[in-house]
Amino acid sequence: MIIDVHVHIFPRRIRENKATYFQYEPAFELLYGSDASNMASTEDVLAMLDEQGVDKAVVCGFPWANMSTCKLNNDYVLNAVTKHPDRLAAMGCFDPLTTHYEQEVERCANAGASGMGELAFYRSGIDKRCRDQLEPAMEICREKDLPVMIHTNEPVGHKYPGKTPNTLIQIYNLIKQYPENKLILAHWGGGIFFYNLLKKEVKPSLSNVWYDTAASPFLYRPDIYRLAVDLAGMDRILFGTDYCLLKPDRYFKEMDEAGLSAEEKAAICGGNAMALFGL
Repeated sequence: MIIDVHVHIFPRRIRENKATYFQYEPAFELLYGSDASNMASTEDVLAMLDEQGVDKAVVCGFPWANMSTCKLNNDYVLNAVTKHPDRLAAMGCFDPLTTHYEQEVERCANAGASGMGELAFYRSGIDKRCRDQLEPAMEICREKDLPVMIHTNEPVGHKYPGKTPNTLIQIYNLIKQYPENKLILAHWGGGIFFYNLLKKEVKPSLSNVWYDTAASPFLYRPDIYRLAVDLAGMDRILFGTDYCLLKPDRYFKEMDEAGLSAEEKAAICGGNAMALFGL
């Protein structure tokens, strides 16, 4: 089974009127302000899955600061999964800096969400204030055994919309602060798995962390797959596209170029997600 763990969908009201949300949602404008920024509906994703030969997608919305918009998007995600449980699974999404968001976490979890994410601090690094703000969500997800996907990115290199000023030590401190939570670090976790090579401390600290491949063709050479398998382990990598950003075939091509075995591809493209999300 092939599972894309990183797909964003939006209701029609948001897709067709996105500019009306920019004034009060600067993070949303940052990522979707360009006319070239596409947004997917449930139907778009189902068509993409059929076209690309993907069996299932884990879909989420956006970390909206406005709780009404947050609920609107989460309802759309949850309803999509109710209608297509064989093709879609849900993650609840919210802005961790919004007060009293834990009620929305509980609501999404009780409605059948398979995890929470993609949570993001697009206009800041993951500093102590941000990490502490995650505590209510992390507590709920620990109790319910739900994975949490966090937006991370490489702290060096070229700039692009959505690249945050997070640092590796901030990512590491996040992991250390919530060692019992199952964490998915989007976009290869900023490359933090490289430090599994250290002799002390880091490898055990990363034992409850997974890494998704979202945006990889835009960011890394195909070699990243072989290095990640060797350093993080093939059981810790999750296939994610960040659709509409890219379609799956770009990722499959790079996995082949990296020389992954059939066993490695099967784990990355679906086996690991099945186990982690209980699909």
